Amino acid sequence: MIRAIAIDDEPLALMVIENYCARNSHIDLVKTFSNLKDAQKYINQFPIDLMFLDIQISRTNGMDFYKNLEKKIPVIFTTAFAEYALDGFNVSALDYLLKPIEYERFEEAINKAVLILVDKKLAEDSDYLTIRADYKLNKILYDDILFIEGLDDYVKIHLIDNKKITARISMKSILEKLPEKLFIRVHRSFIVPIKKITSIQNKVLYLNNQEIPIGDTYKSIISEKFKV
Repeated sequence: MIRAIAIDDEPLALMVIENYCARNSHIDLVKTFSNLKDAQKYINQFPIDLMFLDIQISRTNGMDFYKNLEKKIPVIFTTAFAEYALDGFNVSALDYLLKPIEYERFEEAINKAVLILVDKKLAEDSDYLTIRADYKLNKILYDDILFIEGLDDYVKIHLIDNKKITARISMKSILEKLPEKLFIRVHRSFIVPIKKITSIQNKVLYLNNQEIPIGDTYKSIISEKFKV
């Protein structure tokens, strides 16, 4: 079962989330918060799998709060303002629920979360990636991946033996299949295995002789991760 928290400064909004979670067998809402400070303390102390987060909380931007979290917890944003949807997906939100939230839409978001989180748990417990390409299911050891390159609706997986596997999947989707402790996205078009990074200079990562650019959007993530 998914352990979740909800953060919203509107009591009625929290009641709706509580009621919907109680109706869904996949999710356990362990705590609710009306302010970000208390939520931050809880997140630092206890493990959770998912958070529901309102984007505007007492004049504070929930999106900024999420971006600054040390623990990158999967999130479903909630808000009354549709114009925030694009921002939500730009920080890899699992979903975006527009208030007033209908139960059917909530259930759809939870089903998506279950698929992603279960898939990620399996990835964390294994040493390989399974992906469909060339009309077959490929089993690729994480250690064999040199880097992953995004090409519109496809990705090209570059392997250490100079082989390449091209699959029809988005960068966001394949990143969700990979363990966070082993892989990091450094550019809109590149995902790399952390342990294969040999050096970082200016806006370039080096994987032995391979140069990978660091995108402007990902500079702060790289800087925080590697203290550069």
